[in-house]
Formats: sequence, C-alpha cells, structure tokens
Amino acid sequence: MSTTYKINLSSQGTAIKSLFTGYLIVIAIGYLMALVQIQFTHGMADGKLGISVDDIVYSYYGKRSGSVIESQLNGSMKAMASEKDRLKIINWVRKGANEKAFHDNGIRKIMDTNCIACHSAASGLPIPDFTKFEDVVKVSETDTGISFSSLARVSHIHLFGIAFIFMFVGLIFSLASGISKALKSTVIVMPYIFLVIDIASWWLTKLNPHFAWLVIIGGGSMALSFAFMWIVSIYEMWILPRIREDDRNALLDE
Repeated sequence: MSTTYKINLSSQGTAIKSLFTGYLIVIAIGYLMALVQIQFTHGMADGKLGISVDDIVYSYYGKRSGSVIESQLNGSMKAMASEKDRLKIINWVRKGANEKAFHDNGIRKIMDTNCIACHSAASGLPIPDFTKFEDVVKVSETDTGISFSSLARVSHIHLFGIAFIFMFVGLIFSLASGISKALKSTVIVMPYIFLVIDIASWWLTKLNPHFAWLVIIGGGSMALSFAFMWIVSIYEMWILPRIREDDRNALLDE
C-alpha cells in the first residue's frame, strides 16, 4: 500500500522556507529599485515625478514638436543644470545648433561643467558622448523617442531576465495549498502574458502614441501578479503554519 505525501509551502522545513524567503525578499527589493529607477527615467520625461501617459509617449514615441536635448532638459535632466543654462542650450538648438555658436556662446562650457561627467566615453554609460560635437548635434534633432536598436536591446534583456525571475517566483508559489488549482495556474501564467503585452506595447507606442495606455496596463498588471504570488507564498510559509498550530492546540485543550 503506497502513501501519497502532498508537498506544500506550509509543510516545508525551516531551511527550505528560509531559502525561499531570502530569494523572495531580495527579488522584492530589486523590483522596488526597478520601480524607483523607472520614476527617475521615464517618470521624469514630462518634467514631473510620477508615471503618466505623457511620460510613456515622450519616452517611446518622442516629443516631436522639439529636439531630443530639449525634451531631456525639460524632463529627466531638468535638475542637472540651472534654468539659465538650460534655456541657453535650448535657444542655441532652436537657432540651428551652429558649431561656431556652440563655442562662442558658452554652450561648450555649460556642457563641460554639467554634462560631461556622465556624457563621455570614460563614464562607460550607453548615452551620447558630449565631448564630441557630432554627438551633440544628433540630440539636437527632432525627438522621436527611443531608437529601434535601443528598443530591441532593452526588449530582449527584459524578456530573458524577467522570465527567469517569474519562473522561480512561480515555482515557489506553485507549492501554495490554500488556493484553487485553477486560480493558481492562472496567476502563474499571467506575468508571462503581461510581460509580452508590456514589451509589445513599447514597440506599438513607438509607432503610435495611442498605445501608451497599454504600457501602463501591462506593467501594472505584471506588478500585481508578482505582489499576489509574493504575499501568498510568505503567508503560507510563516503565518499559516502558526494558525494551524494554534487551531490544533485549541482542539486539544477542549
């Protein structure tokens, strides 16, 4: 006669629970840091803190009424220079971004003081090198948002990286016993669906700004799926066993 043992989170030993919990906590902190990073990049595209539809449009489709550098100086780079210096650069761009005026009007000096620390080859960052005038001219052109090459690079990094994160979070969550199989299966697969929607919406917004809402829906739904799996997993590992133990002791006392 064979006996079937049901493996679930609440029945795991302390060592396994500690392993799972450590992973979940670190991943949660990483997720929060990613949200903070989004706030200071895309979230500042319109010059105001907080993600909005305009932020998404400016980041992917661009603000085509002006130049790239103007959008940045009025958005995420607003705090990097004084208002006087920012207006001076913007006026130079609007007058044609002439190379002679770049040196004679002090634009070179402003950039050396405020921009070169990051915008140079020495920084190692994947951003324009403002030590070269030709790179400055490129960002003086009409703002069409993120380039297709950059979009392809970011897309494949997110698809690989986030898929791996949700594979392990989903594996831990799959051992939960307090919810139905149908709900569990649905919640496990949802992050992958929303991940594909999120990435696809970047490309769609690059082509048409009306798809910006889809970026927020995809990203927000993916975060909700993560939060649900995280909370249920932590609850079943550390809180549920204590509740069951208290119930058992209460029955013994009767």
